[in-house]
Amino acid sequence: MSGIEIRKVTARIGAHVSGVDLTEPLDEETATAVRDALNVHKALVFSDVNLDDEGQQAFARHLGELTTAHPTVPAINGVPNVLPVDSEGGRAANHWHTDVTFVLNPPQASTLRSLTIPSYGGETLIANSAAAYRDLPEPLRRLADGLWAEHTNDYDYAVPDETLDEEQAARRAQFTSITYRTAHPVVRVHPLTGERGLFIGGFAQRIVGLSPGESRKILDLLQSYVTRPENILRHRWSENQLVLFDNRITQHYAVDNYDGLPRRLHRVTVAGDIPVGIEGKESYSIEGDASHYSAVAA
Repeated sequence: MSGIEIRKVTARIGAHVSGVDLTEPLDEETATAVRDALNVHKALVFSDVNLDDEGQQAFARHLGELTTAHPTVPAINGVPNVLPVDSEGGRAANHWHTDVTFVLNPPQASTLRSLTIPSYGGETLIANSAAAYRDLPEPLRRLADGLWAEHTNDYDYAVPDETLDEEQAARRAQFTSITYRTAHPVVRVHPLTGERGLFIGGFAQRIVGLSPGESRKILDLLQSYVTRPENILRHRWSENQLVLFDNRITQHYAVDNYDGLPRRLHRVTVAGDIPVGIEGKESYSIEGDASHYSAVAA
């Protein structure tokens, strides 16, 4: 593990990792150091990684079994575990979310690798939802502890239907081609650190037992703690970088502020466990079988 260096980016989230050659298999000591750093910092940035799709997948496997690219969106041709995040494919979205929370066991971790970046803009924001939970006043914390939220992919998170052109409508139809609805605890206990984090984001559309209007007010209030500037890493991409973040205890947001310039990342995600609330109860599926996407991680 000689030469590895981990340098914080902000007080609450993010670290730069250097001294690790991701093109080579990691020895167990180095892999453990990376996993430990992820538990502490929630998001890790690696520069000058020199990876292709195969190398990105090999690195992600140090964290566990991979998912396929997405439950409904196609992968790169011939590479079933790699999802293209491409501005030209309509994948730019101003949308706070945790990846794929509409399924029973969302990914435990996500990797994003930069291929083409715009000359300005195009940042990725990553928020620490454990810090957000700690920021809650005690009465709000007690409220959140007892809530469950229904997450679904069958809703509009970008633009209203009447503004869609034919291509955008086709993409939305593909994204919602299988409807998923899953109930998750609003406060999730991290399986490795025991930290509590707000497990909500854009796919959380309704609080179980409340009306849509009541749900939106509570979700918006809790979400405002997640997106406090103190809790956010604003990552300005360079070419040939890889960002790894813990999908169990973060949210992220791709900023569409680059005037339609080309922006392409590749995403590989690691299969996760079924979320658990503070009372030990597991999430449960309401609609949709995602077993083709991700087996439950051991």
